[in-house]
Amino acid sequence: MIPLFDQAMNIALTYDVTTLKDKLVLYSISYLPTTENRDKAFNFVRQHSGSQTIENTPCGNKLIELDLSQPQHNLTSENIAQIWATASKRMIQKAQGHITAFVDGADPRSVFCQTELPAILENPDISTINNIDKHIFAQQIRNNQEVHK
Repeated sequence: MIPLFDQAMNIALTYDVTTLKDKLVLYSISYLPTTENRDKAFNFVRQHSGSQTIENTPCGNKLIELDLSQPQHNLTSENIAQIWATASKRMIQKAQGHITAFVDGADPRSVFCQTELPAILENPDISTINNIDKHIFAQQIRNNQEVHK
């Protein structure tokens, strides 16, 4: 039997994470007191045909199916974050066009700030986040974090 972490990491590394051009939706809830950003993202996806969060990809669906956070699995929150970050980075490397992001108050330690935003900045096929040039958006996130230190 393959350990669950290894099985989940294999899924994160190999399952399809492709989204349609201009349809990727991201959110950040790591280290935040509520799931408000995720709730807004899921609502946006319901209202905008073709839009997808990572959960809507075959990779995300399979990871959800594994129910990684169940105590009997003995995975730490760091293990789970590593698995999702791996899948998310791959998804962003394949993304194109515009990204919609629900990241109000994103913590500097979050998957969004640590993994997704750097991958967005490295991907020449992504142009904007929330209709703002991706580099300007990234600077706004950094400025906001400095203000809240």
